[in-house]
Parts: sequence; structure tokens; C-alpha cells
Amino acid sequence: MDQRPLGVLRKLNLRMTFSPMSIINNTNFSETLKFWPRHNEAIYRRLESKHSWVENGGDGAAGDPLENEMILNIGPQHPATHGVLRAVVKLDGETIQGCVLDIGYLHRGVEKIAENKTYQEFMPYTDRMDYLSPYSNNVAWCLAVEKLAGIEVPDRAQWIRMMMSEIARISSHLIWMGVGLMDAGAVSMFLWTFQAREDIYEIFDEVAGARLTVSHSRIGGVATDLNAAGINLITKFAADFPAVLAGWEKLLNRNRIWIDRNVGIGHLSAEDVVRMGMTGPNLRGSGVEHDIRRFEPYLKYNDVDFIIPIRTEGDALARYFVRLDEMKESIKIINQCLDKLKTLQGPVRANDAKKSSSSKNEVFYSMEGLIHDFMYTDTGVAPPKGAASYHAIEAPKGELGFYLQSDGTGNPWRARMNSPSFTNLQALETMMEGGVMGDMVILIGTIDPVLGEADK
Repeated sequence: MDQRPLGVLRKLNLRMTFSPMSIINNTNFSETLKFWPRHNEAIYRRLESKHSWVENGGDGAAGDPLENEMILNIGPQHPATHGVLRAVVKLDGETIQGCVLDIGYLHRGVEKIAENKTYQEFMPYTDRMDYLSPYSNNVAWCLAVEKLAGIEVPDRAQWIRMMMSEIARISSHLIWMGVGLMDAGAVSMFLWTFQAREDIYEIFDEVAGARLTVSHSRIGGVATDLNAAGINLITKFAADFPAVLAGWEKLLNRNRIWIDRNVGIGHLSAEDVVRMGMTGPNLRGSGVEHDIRRFEPYLKYNDVDFIIPIRTEGDALARYFVRLDEMKESIKIINQCLDKLKTLQGPVRANDAKKSSSSKNEVFYSMEGLIHDFMYTDTGVAPPKGAASYHAIEAPKGELGFYLQSDGTGNPWRARMNSPSFTNLQALETMMEGGVMGDMVILIGTIDPVLGEADK
């Protein structure tokens, strides 16, 4: 019998079990190494099996490269794909006969991460989903948890959330506008939209203490109330931005190059967008008047006056006008929020230490507050066992919703996210097929995807 200590034997056993040679000789591991070739074969088989818009080949000379079919990979690392998106296209000359999208290059298992965090711990992770609109993501998650746990949020916190979410909507649309125009060759507009976005980042920095990953919402309210400097920055932006937007409209709405690059491109009818599950401006650009803020109101959207921009043309130009008008409506909502917050006073978090984090004064000067803070940080809010809920908001790109199930602990038993970038990408293959290669960047831009929330 081997007289060596048990711990040594265990280490030896581990070394023998997981030795490099045993891994190399393992059949499953060798199959794993073959994943990429098998994955590519499946992509190309799907591409070949798709219906071709061009029934017959070209009639030009056989030696003309524009009259021959080819398979081309665009992405996943390409400046025009707005993230790690891979598009495999079959070309006949410059006409796209077939297109297959390949996503998943940014997959991080966000839903499973949520199931291994407390409800409040996961909130900062939502900043990293649609990282162009982090505040909206924070609010969507907190609203879903509050619905699951039955938490009442103070009115002042709801008005602050609504105002900041509309600022985030403008920020997201500015990125879409600047990058989309740069794809079309208008570099000056890219710089101007980023200047306006920089003004918004100053607001986030003052209000939340961070520019991009704001993490300002809390379950039961918000982290901090607005200070005078933050209110002044928001007021100045709301006063100045309409004139800036009007200047851009004057430049673009009669610009023949911009109009011709978008009119009739990526056309989708109302029936098409409903059938493919599109949402947000891509849905409303085809004449479907659906906005969660109006038809399933949350926060205080019932108490503000705004319209839902609609276009019926269903092309890239219509989606441009919808997003432009949405920024104008967001300014209207922001001004109404500012007026309301001048007179509305009160707390910005729920007054329940078991459902929301304690204030700094309670933690610093009260033993009970310190204990509650420790318990909330360790366990957090614990919704009733068996409870389930789904809550969605109208994020800048469309419906962003979370489905949660509770097992009675401080961690969600199941967490699933319904992200607008993922649903909207379903239409991109249809939009690209039959188009020409030069319109590819316009078509990807008009969808406005962010792969951080698509690859969940």
C-alpha cells in the first residue's frame, strides 16, 4: 500500500487525470478543435440552400470578374459591421444573391451570469449590454426586479429615471446618426454628433459619476438625487440641442447624396416587420404604430405629452426620419421632467432596508443601517419563491425586456433577456438579398445593432 499522504496522492491523481497527453488523446477534445471548420461548412451549406434573387447568371464575358459568383466574408471584425457581426454573402457581380449572418463572437453568457449574482449585483452588468444606452438597460433591469418583488419606487426617482432614459435615447441615436453618416462618407457629421454626445457624457458624469457605464439606478430607486450642477447641464442641453438638430436637418434633408443613398434601400412592409419580429424605430419606420411607452406605460410616461413618430415608406430613409423625430420628442419629455422635478420633492429610494440599499447616513451613523447594508450587499432583495415576471421598456433600439423567476433566494433562478438588437438582426438577411454590395453598410447601419446585447 502506498504510504504517501492522501493530499499528495490526490495531486498525483489530478496530474495523471488531466495530463496534456490525456487531453490530446481525448476524442471529445479533438472534436472541439474541429468546431470551426464544421461551423463554417454549416454556414456555407445554408448559404447555398437559400433562394437566389438572381435566377440566371450574368450575360457578360466569362473573363469579367463582375460577372462571376463569389462567396465573400464581411466581418466579424470590420468597421462597417458596428460590432463583431459576420455576414457571409454570395455575390453575382455586385448583386447579393444570398446572405447568412453569423453572430455569437461576443457571447459572454450574460443570462447565466445574472443567475449567479444577486439582483443588485447584476445591475452594473446591464451597462455592458447595449453599451451605447447603458442608463436604459439599468432601468429595464430594475423595473423587472421591482415588479417581481413588489417594490414601490418613489415618484421623484421615477421622474429622474425617465428623464435620464430619454437623454440616453438621444445619445444612442447620435451614435447611430454619426456612424451611419460616416459609413456613407460624411465624416464631418460624425464629428458634430460626437460633440453633442460629449455634452451628454458630461451630464452622465455629473449625475452618476461615470460617463459610459453609469450604474446609476438602484433596485427601489436611484443611487443619488440630482444636484444643481446636473440640473443646469440638463437644462442647457435641452435648450441648445433643438437648434443643433435643426442645423443638421437643413444640411441632410435636401442633400442629394444622402437621400439617394437611403431612399428605397432596405424596404420592408408593415407585414414584413411584424412577421420578422422587428421592434423600435425599425418597426415604426414601416408604419406600425407601436411604442411601449404609450401602449404599456411604465415610470411616468402616462403623465407626459409626446407623440410617436411614424413613417410608412419602410426604407432606410424612413428610419432616419423616425430617429430624428424621436430625438425631438425626447427633448419635449426632458423639459417636462425638469418642470416636474422643480416642485416634486421626496426620497429617491424605497424606504425599506430589505428591498433597497440604505443611505450613506444610515450606514455611517446607525448600527441598524450598517447591518442592513451588509445583509443587502450579501443577499439582497429576495422575491417570493415561485414568483415570475416579465417587464419591458422602449429602449432606443426597441423592446428591451427581462423575464425573471425566483426561488425565494437573493439570486434569480432564471433570467432571460429580450434584446432589440437580436430581434432586429433577423431582418438583415432579407434586406441584403437582392441589393448591391455598395448598400451593405447602409443596411447594417439602418438596423442599428449592438452586438453586446445580441450575443447574450
